[in-house]
Amino acid sequence: MITYRIGNELDLDAVIELYRASTLGERRPVDDRERMGQMLRNANLVVTAWDGEQLVGIARSVTDFSYATYLSDLAVRLSHQKQGIGRELIRRTQAEGGRANLILLSAPKAVEYYPRVGMKPHPSAWTLASDEKLR
Repeated sequence: MITYRIGNELDLDAVIELYRASTLGERRPVDDRERMGQMLRNANLVVTAWDGEQLVGIARSVTDFSYATYLSDLAVRLSHQKQGIGRELIRRTQAEGGRANLILLSAPKAVEYYPRVGMKPHPSAWTLASDEKLR
């Protein structure tokens, strides 16, 4: 039975291991513990999924609880995918985010997932990487 918790007081090693087991680790700095720790500590809305004592899913967000919730990471352990855990993590994130709109940038492997759960694409999103300069 999967249970869900709110909060970012988590074992960093378990979080990093989950990212690796979900393939999200391919696009996150999982080899940089300090940065991963900052990512976790500075998120102000974290919803996790647990199979007993094993961390099997995480939705890590930054939100103002009023207008915008940026769901920066959604990860579910490969062994636990296709069980509705990701959908439930999104649902709980939306519920905890108050009246805020849910916003995310999809990982390439997940582009087809989000429309299936009812999310809509947005044609005007832009990014600027940390090593790029604004012109």
